[in-house]
Amino acid sequence: MNRIENDEKIEADDWMPDEYRQQLIRLISMHGISEIMGAFPEKEWVPKAPTLHRKLAIMAKVQDEMGHGQLLLRVVEDLIKPLGKTRDDLFNDLFAKRLKFHNVFHMPSPAWADAAIIAWLVDGAAILTQTMMLKTSYGPYGRALKRICQEESFHAKHGESLCLALAAGTKAQKQMLKEALTRWWEPLLAFFGPKSAKETGRSSVDINIKYKLRTKTNEELRQEFLTKYVPKIKKMGLAIPDATLHFEEDTQQWVYKQPDWKTFKQIIKGNGPKTDERLSLRRQSYMDSQWVRDALGVYTESPALLPG
Repeated sequence: MNRIENDEKIEADDWMPDEYRQQLIRLISMHGISEIMGAFPEKEWVPKAPTLHRKLAIMAKVQDEMGHGQLLLRVVEDLIKPLGKTRDDLFNDLFAKRLKFHNVFHMPSPAWADAAIIAWLVDGAAILTQTMMLKTSYGPYGRALKRICQEESFHAKHGESLCLALAAGTKAQKQMLKEALTRWWEPLLAFFGPKSAKETGRSSVDINIKYKLRTKTNEELRQEFLTKYVPKIKKMGLAIPDATLHFEEDTQQWVYKQPDWKTFKQIIKGNGPKTDERLSLRRQSYMDSQWVRDALGVYTESPALLPG
């Protein structure tokens, strides 16, 4: 704790208490798996993108997200190896719904405008969370986040470009964008998670803040998101699908309709609209590529077999 308070970075081969290690595993594995599962709602639109330019852009974005997931899972591997676990264990936990991923990636994306909203607002929400953790006390995670945050910024610009094109398009395109925003608004607010125990009046220690894995609460991030994006959404000519939403001058806080937290909990437990379908695709992909891991394993165990 003295090292953390002095802003020293904890490294993978340093001693760390079990609570710290377990919290890192939980946080980073969820982030890594969310990057991989987050590619699925947009992957569905790669063959259906309206132009070649848009197809190339969304393909590049999907590739980036998968790369982020692989990078983060490599960070997790260093944490779980001393516990006798491997990457296979992480994916088996995912397939058994023991490993959670963000609520938004369980949701359907039935229209091209959904891909636009995901890239602009979902990635925008993720950027707020990830930039907050750039100064995390765990060095390998912070260094991985530097690259991820830079690429996510490009993704958000890509999404904003898509939304602007649809907002300035035909009546049908504007309607499609409006419907997509309505579908995604509640999942977006729930993306940050419920208020902390302290913010709801219960006494509790936030382990992530205690260990300086993060510096802001869920509600602080949600308030930042509303402050940043509500004016932009309105400037785009879109109406926010929440009649209660307003900024309260006295408290300097946004007031909004609370998401359905019971539904949120069910979704992240693996009971979302598209959860089973996407997990099935991920499982099949993992099984189909087993031969690659087997082949690499031979060379890992016997380096002498490598060419040269």
